[in-house]
Amino acid sequence: MKIILTHDVEKLGSAGTLQDVKPGYARNYLIPKGFAQAATAGMIKQVEEKQAAEQRRIAKQEVAMQSLADRIQGMRLTFTARAGETGRLFGSVTNADIAEELGRQLGEEIDRRKVDTGNGLHEVGEFPVTINLVGRLKPQITAIIMAEGGEMITEGEAPEAAVDESATGDEDELTEAE
Repeated sequence: MKIILTHDVEKLGSAGTLQDVKPGYARNYLIPKGFAQAATAGMIKQVEEKQAAEQRRIAKQEVAMQSLADRIQGMRLTFTARAGETGRLFGSVTNADIAEELGRQLGEEIDRRKVDTGNGLHEVGEFPVTINLVGRLKPQITAIIMAEGGEMITEGEAPEAAVDESATGDEDELTEAE
């Protein structure tokens, strides 16, 4: 049965799209809940025209933003943040931070909602970040996160460990002197 979704339905589609579903699913769930309506010939034609117009709009935007995507592709942004001795950040580098820095370097505003960091950036290191501009334009940049002090902390390397060793050595000297 052909239906037109009136709301976004997870694992099925977004509002305004034409879908082909089993008749029972449409009659017993989607239509009574107001998530969809039965598709008529006229409605199908309208949906197809809207989808074609949307595709043309996206294609025009892709052409207009291609030069921006080329400038963004491969950029490396460096951030400095407070981190613990294991390299875990006290907080995170957010999408807004990346969008702000990228916009400052490019001279153009980048929407933070277009930045995709995956699960977020919570550690010191280098991370790939995707910028979803429009349609198929998804340039990738590299976000480099360094601990305050300008050093990249690697595992097994803790600056406070040296302080602890010297404190232990002083205690041994006091014991020998007594």
